[in-house]
Amino acid sequence: KYAQSLTKAPVKGMLTGPYTICDWSFNEHYSTRRDLVLDLAKVIRDEALDLERAGAKFIQIDEPAASTRMDELDLVIESMAVVTEPLSAHTITHICYGDFHNAYPKMLDIPVDQIDLEFANSDYSLLEEFSDHPFTKYIGFGVVDVHSHHEETVEEIAEGIRRGLKHIPADRIFVDPDCGLKTRTVEEAKTKLTNIKKAVDVVRAEL
Repeated sequence: KYAQSLTKAPVKGMLTGPYTICDWSFNEHYSTRRDLVLDLAKVIRDEALDLERAGAKFIQIDEPAASTRMDELDLVIESMAVVTEPLSAHTITHICYGDFHNAYPKMLDIPVDQIDLEFANSDYSLLEEFSDHPFTKYIGFGVVDVHSHHEETVEEIAEGIRRGLKHIPADRIFVDPDCGLKTRTVEEAKTKLTNIKKAVDVVRAEL
């Protein structure tokens, strides 16, 4: 509530998803992982509803662990449904680096409005999958590699955005870094973010 009171721009609420909390915890109580994940989902749902009541128009439920066990993607989908079903906010999930070529297009069944994915680190290879199975959600489109000291130029980023536009309509693309920038120096992070903004302006002027 305090953060939203400081700006007219939307403040995004951020939560760790139930599957990841389970996967990164020591379970000494529940008989199955599914039981733990679904109980956690109910708690995360309550947190998300509190964020929505506080004014959050965007709520992101991150599931970075989902990429480590693609065989449990059904459980990610089931638990995310518990979290997002009562929400009216724009919902997002971010899944960190993983075997997305095998997870796609099934990942589209995750019940969120937007999926945030890395593209720069893999040279946009996942876009090949979109030719056979169109991406049907809003997308967080990662255009700078957060694991590299290389400071992508405005033109490099703009070209990445153009590649994405061949597969996804412009009004469904949110351009962003591949993942969090905590591994970069402050100056590297500033440069990457500044160049993203400049590249978006360049491509937008072309549309």
